[in-house]
Amino acid sequence: MATQPIVPCLWFDSQAEEAARFYTSIFKNSKIGTISRYGEAGHEVHGRPAGSVMTVEFELNGQPFTALNGGPHFKFNEAVSFQIMCQTQDEIDHYWNKLSQGGDPNAQQCGWLKDKYGLSWQVVPTVLAELMSDPDREKAGRAMEALLRMKKLDIAELERAFEGETAGRR
Repeated sequence: MATQPIVPCLWFDSQAEEAARFYTSIFKNSKIGTISRYGEAGHEVHGRPAGSVMTVEFELNGQPFTALNGGPHFKFNEAVSFQIMCQTQDEIDHYWNKLSQGGDPNAQQCGWLKDKYGLSWQVVPTVLAELMSDPDREKAGRAMEALLRMKKLDIAELERAFEGETAGRR
């Protein structure tokens, strides 16, 4: 795996390898790298069985990550999430449908979702920034109102709202 100056490390109780395999099955240009295991050294600190997975290096779309089996001490929360910038509705549908499987359906709003491991993702169309930053604040406001009514984002609906069209009128 290529060395990057910043690599996110994701803390799991004991599902690091399972999660890395799940994520790499969803994203193109992804792979599992080095898997390191706990040894006898430090057992009094980490409490993990010798031979069990400690860390998994993996890449998603070429971005390196580390997954750590660190125990139940820490949990993911919405303060940190990963954005997936999508060019098309097909991409949004793919990532949304795969990542939300087994996740928390109550944590879905405005393109945000929480996966089955509790990790938050934002599945966002690249056009959203353009719509929201348009100098015509009325158009941008309509796009924002449409966004706030959605769970999974719908590019066509956002663009219709931006242009002042209703869903049934084109």
